[in-house]
Amino acid sequence: MALQASDQSAVKEKFERKLETVLRRQLPGCKSLLSVERLSGGASQETYRLLIEDHSSKAGQRLLAMRRAAGGLNLKKSELGYPGLAIEARLLQSAGAAGVPEPEIHYVLKPQDDLGDGFIMEWLEGETLGARIVRAAQFEAVRPTLAYACGKYMARIHNIDLQATGLRDQLTPLPPAECVQQTWARYRGFDTPQPMIDYTARWLLDHLPVGHETCLVHGDFRNGNLVLSEHGIVGVLDWELAHIGDPMRDLGWICTNSWRFGGAGPVGGFGEYADLFRGYAEESGHPVNPDHVRFWEVFGSFWWAVGCLGMAQQFRSGPDRTVERPAIGRRSSECQVDCVTLLLPGAVTLIPMPESGASEDLPRADELLTSVRDFLRNEVMAATQARLNFLARVAANSLDIVHRELALGATQRAQEHRRLQHFFASEEELDTLRWRLVHELREGSIELANETLQFHLRHTVVNQVAIDQPNYSGFKTAIHAT
Repeated sequence: MALQASDQSAVKEKFERKLETVLRRQLPGCKSLLSVERLSGGASQETYRLLIEDHSSKAGQRLLAMRRAAGGLNLKKSELGYPGLAIEARLLQSAGAAGVPEPEIHYVLKPQDDLGDGFIMEWLEGETLGARIVRAAQFEAVRPTLAYACGKYMARIHNIDLQATGLRDQLTPLPPAECVQQTWARYRGFDTPQPMIDYTARWLLDHLPVGHETCLVHGDFRNGNLVLSEHGIVGVLDWELAHIGDPMRDLGWICTNSWRFGGAGPVGGFGEYADLFRGYAEESGHPVNPDHVRFWEVFGSFWWAVGCLGMAQQFRSGPDRTVERPAIGRRSSECQVDCVTLLLPGAVTLIPMPESGASEDLPRADELLTSVRDFLRNEVMAATQARLNFLARVAANSLDIVHRELALGATQRAQEHRRLQHFFASEEELDTLRWRLVHELREGSIELANETLQFHLRHTVVNQVAIDQPNYSGFKTAIHAT
């Protein structure tokens, strides 16, 4: 149940009072907490910008950052067994000591602070928004060097001594097979039939890398988790997925299309494979096998397809029921279309957008949606900033999805149904046939090379992305594939 405005204000005041107590006790020179701002993004964890009155600073004030578990919970470890925020703080410190640019950790929250899991760290000035890193003119000079720098920093991370840092006993070993099986099992727990996810899981298990090294893996090294200045990378953030495993997972992840933000470069949207591999090889002393990295690029889209569904599941179950979570849930189809492009490229016939006809209903449903969407984009966004502005944009985008769903959804489902009826020679309902396809993929009774299956998956996924996000770069790639 949503809190009333007065209740929200009381919760915010209590949170800030407890936070100020911690800051004054733990940071020498801190006299008071001047402001707290929750930043946009950070769907799985919360990030805050804090401004404190600080007698130890020449300016008399200082900016800090705080990372906290969503909803202020004490989780210790994530549901997937990745490290909690206390270990994430130690990872930042270890990486900094290894020559990776990182913020200084000031304090790790304790249970008695009653603020949930988290830590307070140095505020780094720089850009973190992936789309700006890819496009902004201010980074034009540094972009050509970024892929190479990412390769070097990844190699330094992978060379961190797990024993000497005490991280070996704190991190979960995740070999490639377990990464795939764990992610596939998580998806099956959501109880939703997404055949392309099952197809990709089968492909990954058939193409597991062998003979790879094992080391510290960042797990989320990508555009969007880098802090960039006009001189280069000043911070590598978000270590919540760190584990012990195949180092090539990091190289494949930064190349995953979701993190290119529409940029042309396969590495984060800003660079080339050759530069990433060269930086890594020079720092590590080991050449990179592109096919090995491609496996993890496929896995990256598979993993995030499931992760997006997880966001929708968290919206349904709480505790953080923001408008952002179901919107991210719809992005699963974007990741699935990237799997299509990587594994099943081919021609696709799109469902045409119908023209809006006259209606006796005044106004029509699409007109109502358009009016609310435009209100959010033109008035709410103009009158807001920071996270509220971001969420207004997300809400407007969600209404666009609903608009396209009303226009195209019935035809998309009808065509999917006809293909499945033909495939199985059955007159069963669509949902029954979807589940039948999923179960047979999981059982291995359908060959991945079946061309009718591939045609069905390609057309189903691509037309679903036409509803969910037709501006996504992977959609445009898929419809031009031959």
